[in-house]
Amino acid sequence: MADHNDFGKKAEEMAADFLQKSGYKILARNFRFQKAEIDIIAEKDELIIIVEVKARSTDAFMLPQEAVTKTKIRSIVLAANHYLEDSDKQNEVRFDIISVLPDEHRNLIIDHIADAFQAFDAN
Repeated sequence: MADHNDFGKKAEEMAADFLQKSGYKILARNFRFQKAEIDIIAEKDELIIIVEVKARSTDAFMLPQEAVTKTKIRSIVLAANHYLEDSDKQNEVRFDIISVLPDEHRNLIIDHIADAFQAFDAN
């Protein structure tokens, strides 16, 4: 497996661990619908939290969350709607991004951006 795939998997593991330690219940990981994939589906305070995990080994080109395009948002929303229908959940939904970047000492740092999609107009 390529190094970037290993790094992505490590970032997803870190994100899931971070969420669990923050009181979130992980409902699903790597949920797929058609060509879309949701990295983490969690629940907290009766909200369903759809989490996109973005990781970079450096922030030299762009921050991880800047890689979440309108097209990506539309596909995540479509997959989330399918998950909600399939699981018969009526909860309110929030879309978060967790970015994972190394600090100046190469330690990986998590940045949890709650309600990240509200700034986007996905239409």
